[in-house]
Amino acid sequence: MLRSLRHAARLVRIARILARHNALFPLGLLPQTRPLLRVLDRFQHKAAPGRPGERLASALEEAGPSFIKFGQSLSTRADLFGEQVVRDLSKLQDRLPPFPGTAAVAIVEEELERPLTALFAAFEPEPVAAASIAQVHRARTTDGREVAVKVLRPGIEAAMEEDIDFFFWLADLAERLHPPFRRFRPVEAVRIFATTTRREMDLRLEAAAAAEFAENNADAEGFRVPRVDWERTARRVVTFEWVEGLRIDDRSGLLRAGFDPAALLERATRVFFNQIFRDGFFHGDMHAGNMLVDPEGRIVALDFGIMGRLDLPTRIHLARMLTAFLKGDYQQVAEVFLEAGFLSRETELSAFTQACRAIGEPIRDQPLSRISFGRLLAQILAMAQDFEMEIQPQLLLLQKTMIMAEGIGRSLNPDVNMWMLAEPLVEAWVREHLAPARNAERAVREAMEAVRRIPALVRRGERLLADLPPAAIAPPRRSGNPAWLWWLLLGVALGLAAD
Repeated sequence: MLRSLRHAARLVRIARILARHNALFPLGLLPQTRPLLRVLDRFQHKAAPGRPGERLASALEEAGPSFIKFGQSLSTRADLFGEQVVRDLSKLQDRLPPFPGTAAVAIVEEELERPLTALFAAFEPEPVAAASIAQVHRARTTDGREVAVKVLRPGIEAAMEEDIDFFFWLADLAERLHPPFRRFRPVEAVRIFATTTRREMDLRLEAAAAAEFAENNADAEGFRVPRVDWERTARRVVTFEWVEGLRIDDRSGLLRAGFDPAALLERATRVFFNQIFRDGFFHGDMHAGNMLVDPEGRIVALDFGIMGRLDLPTRIHLARMLTAFLKGDYQQVAEVFLEAGFLSRETELSAFTQACRAIGEPIRDQPLSRISFGRLLAQILAMAQDFEMEIQPQLLLLQKTMIMAEGIGRSLNPDVNMWMLAEPLVEAWVREHLAPARNAERAVREAMEAVRRIPALVRRGERLLADLPPAAIAPPRRSGNPAWLWWLLLGVALGLAAD
């Protein structure tokens, strides 16, 4: 009860922020809250500038770090808000005022269990960048190396956990108010957000991701990943080599420095393709600020807090799906979705095929240079939600990454689409991995692995069932909407009226 009261008060405060920015329109997602939206509309600041998505982004920035992060995660949910709103949410700026350098020094010394002077010959107290979770300081090690030291914000873990609990409460509230809304899986979306955010707050995991990413791209010509200084890395501190360079979207600066944007685009395309299809381990926050071009002309990736993974079957399904769309074989698109387990066996495939055609026909016979695979994937995932497709977090992150990569490509060469350059790479990869012999060999390996694991899985299941009380095995029951939900909505309205 205390938890609900605490979060209800928080909801009123957030509603006031949304009203100030004329951004209460998310209330229209639920039929039960639409009457409330009509009542609260009089309290909105109608003169707030911008499109709905821009106003919502401004409100989330004011609400605080976790809301910025959550808004960025919602930028993949065109099924909820539509294309224009999610496009605006994708521009949310993860920047906050810096915290004092003295606090950063205290965290560094506590985490690394050594005085600052034993670790660094110089440490700049003013950060070079400050975001919602951490900020970055330039420093020089005792052996003379220039480094970037990333330090978590003081108290950020506790603040994030409080906000995550609020998001879970809000998602559960939405499901209780309107059970059909469960098909959008709001609780699952919050769970994915919580998992990603908690990983971001353990900087050792970012260091490990950078090391794996560097290993995967060790042979990539003209591309590199900054080295991790493991001696100066812990849970709340990570240290990388310092990198000087130009932002990859600074076309005029690159030209002045003598670099060929077309060659950089070709190199970036090859690296991006390898991340997705060859390795199945990709950078999940590939905006232009995280891609530099160093003085030697090499592309350097930064910030490895958000990374995505795709297993081989998913990569194969993705390649088959995209190529089937381009060929206009919508029946095959539907079959791939079913084979991948994205759709239930009860789905009416003919209706899903027709929906795929509605997306694919507008791009038929279009030159590859005019096709955005990021937008195409977004439309597919949004449409599939109408058929109760299981949420695919890895594909949502990939879709967001594709759009970012396409934006970088346009900034380097507006006349060339990166997918034109990637087409021969994709075709070669599809031929290699979809050959019948390879499919048969892979099926045998997977079958043998499954057989090998059966005894252990049976034993584990028996132990789990033996340990469970009888009540825990019974299916859960959901009650109807309790009266306190309606009192809560009334409280939100009164809270806004008092503002």
